[in-house]
Amino acid sequence: MGRMDVSALRYLSRDEMRTLQAVEQGMKNHELVPVELISSIANLKHGGAFKCLSSLLRSKLIKHDRKHYDGYSLNYLGYDYLAFSTLSKRNIVRAVGRQIGVGKESDVFIALDDSEEREVVVKMHRLGRTSFRKIKEKRDYHQHRKFANWLYLSRLAAQKEFAFMRVLRDAGFPVPEPIDQNRHCVVMSLVDAYPLTQIKHLRNPGKVFAKLMELHIRLAQCGLVHCDFNEFNVMISDGEDITVIDFPQMVSTSHANAAFYFNRDVECLRVFFERRFGFQASSIPSLADCGVRVMDLDKLVAASGFSREETNMFDEAMESYRQKSAHDDMDAGEDRSSGEEEEEEEEEEE
Repeated sequence: MGRMDVSALRYLSRDEMRTLQAVEQGMKNHELVPVELISSIANLKHGGAFKCLSSLLRSKLIKHDRKHYDGYSLNYLGYDYLAFSTLSKRNIVRAVGRQIGVGKESDVFIALDDSEEREVVVKMHRLGRTSFRKIKEKRDYHQHRKFANWLYLSRLAAQKEFAFMRVLRDAGFPVPEPIDQNRHCVVMSLVDAYPLTQIKHLRNPGKVFAKLMELHIRLAQCGLVHCDFNEFNVMISDGEDITVIDFPQMVSTSHANAAFYFNRDVECLRVFFERRFGFQASSIPSLADCGVRVMDLDKLVAASGFSREETNMFDEAMESYRQKSAHDDMDAGEDRSSGEEEEEEEEEEE
């Protein structure tokens, strides 16, 4: 893990920034944006646009494709620059520091707020890097849009996560404080805790497991299932307090597969606690055990500014991803089981 180099941001000219924004705007309806359209959107002469595009190419903020159609497209670094430029203008983030996390579809960095007195976390969604790319090869869930891309879906993921975090925080759930969101970036408070997957010993694993199950049930009573409630998305403090992170996959308890996802989350943590801490749960909850709703947080998120088209598109993408994750978990479980059987056979032979 390293640092994000955004040093070139301060050296971009006004015309170069306008050109970068023009490429972004053109990608709403074009896979590759022609120079003529970029010039028109940026309000630059043809020669001026070419000069800016050449500079942006040298800084690796855009891509140029001449194979089938001569045009330009934004890459994730260029999208990063646009997001940080906006967050800087809003006085949210002053500087970006070291990387503290990397996931299949996101990068997480420490940053300084505008006062440079408070460290915050910047999570950058990067859908299409691994898992989602395989899904798109099998199914086009961009069908309702003239042209959709991974940057667009990453923005929807960030919007969704910020909306979930905000309603959960307001409802008293142990989640980071949501500070701001722009494009594919979510800015949140830094939690003084460690990912559960890094914890080797707990003073009372049974108590922590019980807290997690209580939290899982409480979410369901508010109309939500996390869908990725595992050791990677649970933070544990020195005092063994819990903070939950990573919310884009959340679904309503009225979702057709809600019970399956609820049970899968429970099983992930049950297996982890048994293997890591030797704790065996005497009983585990099911969605049916959660009783009646006490809040409708799922409806609050649904009413938080997403259009029907955006909601349908993103939900379809996430459903495909959740189904793929379920198959991957089953395959991983079979691999672990076969490995354990082989070890037992070797021990018997000895």
